[in-house]
Amino acid sequence: MKVAALQMVSGVERAPNLATARRLLEQARDAGAELAVLPEYFGAMGRQDTDKLPLAESFGDGPTQAFLAEAARTLGLWIVGGTLPLQGSDAQHVHNSSLAFAPSGECVARYDKIHLFHFDNGRERYEEARVVEPGRECVTIDVASRDGERWRVGLSVCYDLRFPELYRAHAQAGADLLLVPSAFTHTTGQAHWELLLRARAIENLAYVLAPAQGGVHENGRHTWGHSMLVDPWGQVLAVRAEGGGLVVGDLSHDRLRQVRQQLPAREHRVL
Repeated sequence: MKVAALQMVSGVERAPNLATARRLLEQARDAGAELAVLPEYFGAMGRQDTDKLPLAESFGDGPTQAFLAEAARTLGLWIVGGTLPLQGSDAQHVHNSSLAFAPSGECVARYDKIHLFHFDNGRERYEEARVVEPGRECVTIDVASRDGERWRVGLSVCYDLRFPELYRAHAQAGADLLLVPSAFTHTTGQAHWELLLRARAIENLAYVLAPAQGGVHENGRHTWGHSMLVDPWGQVLAVRAEGGGLVVGDLSHDRLRQVRQQLPAREHRVL
């Protein structure tokens, strides 16, 4: 199955970001992708954390969800909408949610980001929990490719990448592909992004597809980018450093079987 990670440099206004996302989704379709994944906060990167609040949609209704459903249906793609803000338990909080849409346009899964980013090095400070409410559930979906093969896909978001327990749960559930839509900062991404992605692939013997925000944003934030596809041996199959565009590559069940047979580490787990 051919997959695509869409890299963006989202601005503060939703409409132009959705227009950019649509162009990239069309390019992914034209490249032969069956599954296309958008980055975290693809619809808007606000000037401040509270800018997420007025953009929050109720689950099942809203302009960003309508956009994703229409794109999936019209383009005939499986689409995972990186993340968008969905209403939380009160007016001061949202969920940072990843929604999966089938080619029919139906939303088939929702994953609310569990681990909330906190970073303070004296120059940059981020505290996602100020406006984001954490999720609690591990979510996988089954994607049927056009050739009839089934791919089990584990959902995650950005800062989740630092918590291997989530990905081990996906592996135990039979995941073949791990998705990591992200908006890693330039500082943390330069230090840890590729290392962590390759580690999650290797330890779980699964493909990893990681679409990212990548560049200097309208709000002044600098994201690391380097969207990539990693195979279950930890080999980087494709990467895009900065700027909007696609990372496209093929998944192979034969490759998964080969790696899992020659090093059956998932079967050797004790703790």
